[in-house]
Amino acid sequence: MADTRNILLDNMFLDEKIKQALADENQEIIERRAYIPPVCEVFKAPQTKLEVVEKYRFEVDPEASNQLPSIIDNKVQRVVASGQRAGDAPSSFNQQRKIGIVFSGGPAPGGHNVIAGLYDAAKRANPDNRIFGFLVGPDGIIEGEYIELNAEMVNRYRNLGGFTMIKTGRTKIDTAEKMSLSRETILSMGLDALVIVGGDDSNTNAAFLAQELYKDGVQVIGVPKTIDGDIQVRDADGNVLCAMSFGFHTAARAFSLAIGNLCTDSSSDIKYWHICKVMGRVASHLALEVALQTHANMTLIGEDLADYVDKRRLEAARSKGYTDYTAYGMTLRHLSRIICEAIVERAAVGKNYGVLVIPEGILEFINEIQVFIIKLNTIIAHYNQTHDKDFHSAFPLLEAKLDYLRRLVHDKPAGLSPSLWNSRDDELFNALPPFFQEGLLTERDSHGNFQFSQVPTEKVLLGLVEEYLAILKEQGRYKIGIRKQYYQKTMLKAGLDPDRFGHVIFKNFDDQQYLLVKESIISFKTLGQALARENLLGSDGNVPEAVAKIYNASVPKFKTQTHFYGYDGRGSDPTRFDCIYTYNLGLTVFSLIANGATGQMAAIGNLEQEFDHWQPLGVPIAPLMHLEERKGKLSLVLERSVVDLKSPAFQVVKAVREKWLAATAGSDHYRHPGPIRFTGSSEEDRPLTLLINAVGSRY
Repeated sequence: MADTRNILLDNMFLDEKIKQALADENQEIIERRAYIPPVCEVFKAPQTKLEVVEKYRFEVDPEASNQLPSIIDNKVQRVVASGQRAGDAPSSFNQQRKIGIVFSGGPAPGGHNVIAGLYDAAKRANPDNRIFGFLVGPDGIIEGEYIELNAEMVNRYRNLGGFTMIKTGRTKIDTAEKMSLSRETILSMGLDALVIVGGDDSNTNAAFLAQELYKDGVQVIGVPKTIDGDIQVRDADGNVLCAMSFGFHTAARAFSLAIGNLCTDSSSDIKYWHICKVMGRVASHLALEVALQTHANMTLIGEDLADYVDKRRLEAARSKGYTDYTAYGMTLRHLSRIICEAIVERAAVGKNYGVLVIPEGILEFINEIQVFIIKLNTIIAHYNQTHDKDFHSAFPLLEAKLDYLRRLVHDKPAGLSPSLWNSRDDELFNALPPFFQEGLLTERDSHGNFQFSQVPTEKVLLGLVEEYLAILKEQGRYKIGIRKQYYQKTMLKAGLDPDRFGHVIFKNFDDQQYLLVKESIISFKTLGQALARENLLGSDGNVPEAVAKIYNASVPKFKTQTHFYGYDGRGSDPTRFDCIYTYNLGLTVFSLIANGATGQMAAIGNLEQEFDHWQPLGVPIAPLMHLEERKGKLSLVLERSVVDLKSPAFQVVKAVREKWLAATAGSDHYRHPGPIRFTGSSEEDRPLTLLINAVGSRY
């Protein structure tokens, strides 16, 4: 019998339909690989050249001039057709080259197409050009680990997500030793150029490598990558040179699909508030795009909270002759109140459910939390600089860390400001939940930043929200609205007079579609007392069963489901927009290299416009850099871009907040973005943020 089953199983594995069902690749992947992205008009020419664009102006940090003298005077360069025709004599554009490429930092959908674009352009210019991929990020450069890329490898990953082809890593080339080892690898390979695909820190590395390798004649080009969308390049006059880093659109769409599904679930099950945290530590671009994609009931934008001014507190202080500086910026407690009010408003119209979207770094925009982060970063950095062991090795347990902080109140080590950690800091910090204390004291990431993604920051907010909702419930202000028609039907079915009972139970019986139990009725006891006063108790002296049923339906239970969206989105296969964007970035990279550029970032201008208006550019990295505190000391880095509160996209979201909250009788306004559709005419051609900003700029 067993042998018969094995024979049947063997036969099944030979069946073509079974083979297809179990194959590693499905039809979607096959179609993706075959897709050929359209190219900007300039790349249809046999060769390109670079034109300097003088109109862009940068305010250069003096330290950038000191550290990057060879590339600080770079200008914005536009890629244009060279005038060469097919069949013309070869030029320097066509000379044989060796080019290395490395992925740096977290994956972002579209990275493989940067390689594909670079590879195709290089082989088109000269079939003898060679492309090398450094393995597992910058470590591959430092340690000389690389492979030569060929057509089979590149074709295998066209239009697919991830950085699987050559992997990635987070090592930074930030010491003299690492720089020396990297230079040794690059020169020993005989590379003509190196391409670094990464975020703000990776492009900072690109600038320093360009400076280091300048005299060796090795070109270095950066490519803007981050799903957070916080690489948005503008000049000193606000002219946009790079509207969005690649991978952002795909991640936002992936998150929006999942959150849109939760909107459907929430409005079906009508008993949960879904709390959705999306990636974005220092900027809320993803949260803003998700809001536009899903119309979630409430979306918090960190930059908006930081810009908040409590005018009531400010005026109260002014009337007493002083300025209350704590009125500037949102406090954690005030934010929890805002969330509670939204929950209460929706419950009043029968909607004790909803979807709340928060950016990963929301607490970084809260005053008292930001102060703690700055102070703790300084304390940890100071300890690391003055001891043989690092802070987290020396104090592995939370209690040991807290004890060290308590000692700082009275015993400040040399080099630390006496006011850095005082008794009030210690008192406020000890009032935080232990899990959040531990989170604030957790090991910083490779950039020296607090790792918000590793801490359930939403639990801090939810704890305060639940605490305040309980108070509102006791005050009789948090109630679920009862549909008037349902109330009347229930009462009539029980043989009770709806009007007579209604005026006793509800505060808005005469004029509302949804009825709210009076604030004074907060329990069965107070309900019974109200009915007794009007002689409306049952013959047995108890609250009538139908009335009890209505009352129970009005009593809210705040239930939540929490979700984090990050790694799933950055591992998604790219949208058509990101496929096209990254392929053209790869083509731009080769044009910059073939025309002698170094210390430039490949970019596509007019990205917010329709494809016909896209303009390949080389943007100078050095003039974009400024001094910023990292790991307790000032370092020269590329500035990250936050949400512009004056942008049309944010202004639109702000204008429709009340509508999307939908704290009125009637349907919610949820938008269903649908899955990422690689084919078909319904797939959007750019992020909604960029679309709205482009349209809004006309008005």
